[in-house]
Amino acid sequence: MSVQIIRLLEEMEAELKVLGCWQAMPPTAEAMSSEVPFCMDTMAFSQWLQWLFIPRVRAIVEQGGALPKGANIKPYAEEALMVEKVSSEKLLNLVEQFDLLMK
Repeated sequence: MSVQIIRLLEEMEAELKVLGCWQAMPPTAEAMSSEVPFCMDTMAFSQWLQWLFIPRVRAIVEQGGALPKGANIKPYAEEALMVEKVSSEKLLNLVEQFDLLMK
């Protein structure tokens, strides 16, 4: 399963780049330390994917750690991407595939 997860993360990263959402500069440390789910109070969903989700999940997989069960990211992704005015069925499908792997 770890190979599948790394592939999903790489595809998410590639899609964020295609969409023009990949950023060169990280959010502030303050923004990244938010305790609100998805850091929705301090950053956009695409930023959260890039700076927190992808690196954290990659680190867990590379260290052989246990991934959290019951991920349910897609409903938030659908709403958040509309707010960002980002339209990507591909990104939503990748998030959904991750959710399904974490059941």
